[in-house]
Amino acid sequence: MAFSLQPYLDFAVETAYLAGRLTLGYFAAGIRADFKDDDSPVTVADRAAEELIRRRIEQAYPDHAIVGEEMGVKETDGATFRWFVDPIDGTKSFICGVPIYGVLLGLEIEGRPAVGVAYFPALDEMVAAAMGLGCRWNGRPARVSAQSDLSRAIVAHADTATFARYGKERAWQRLQAATYYRAGWCDAYAYALVATGRVEIAIDPVMNPWDCGPFPVILAEAGGYFGDWSGRVTVYGGEAVATSAGLLPQVLTLLRPEDEP
Repeated sequence: MAFSLQPYLDFAVETAYLAGRLTLGYFAAGIRADFKDDDSPVTVADRAAEELIRRRIEQAYPDHAIVGEEMGVKETDGATFRWFVDPIDGTKSFICGVPIYGVLLGLEIEGRPAVGVAYFPALDEMVAAAMGLGCRWNGRPARVSAQSDLSRAIVAHADTATFARYGKERAWQRLQAATYYRAGWCDAYAYALVATGRVEIAIDPVMNPWDCGPFPVILAEAGGYFGDWSGRVTVYGGEAVATSAGLLPQVLTLLRPEDEP
């Protein structure tokens, strides 16, 4: 790209931080959740944080498109910049008072992941990256694990029932059998754990673009992979896996559908 991504990264970091601090005013405060058509929860904190994020984007970059979990899509004529917004990823954790929920911001430029920020307010952890600028975890360089033995790898995942629900239970069973430990550190925090080298694999059998907007660039800049189960770097695959470059071929082989060679 012929321009610096640093201003966009700085903006995303500040915006995620401000939205995250806002959510802390509601965290562990016994607020009530509503349930959407897909049975996922949403709270006043989700809505307030997305309003803050969208307002800042619209003021700073009025010609940018926005894809948000709670407030939908805002398209602009000929937009080459598209923000993905998840104001609280891990709302189930949030309403239970579990501190691993996150604020997610991702920027796509001309269809390519360019900037990604994941902030975990209750832990005060920030993982941020931009294409060519590296990945940082609370200001320190972040790298994926150097573990090369799949049998010693740790896998972070969401609700195990979802693998069967989406017809992917056999792939999940193969991955379980091949790895050392399966820890349910779920939602966005799982992918942050991979990017910072604390676990080797994170996996979801179903994924929306706003739930993973930051992670292609975060994982790439940390020396790893984020994408679908066939090896495409994308937020549009409807599923997701993250791991190191070294473990990726083995992981993809285990996830390949049985009817493929």
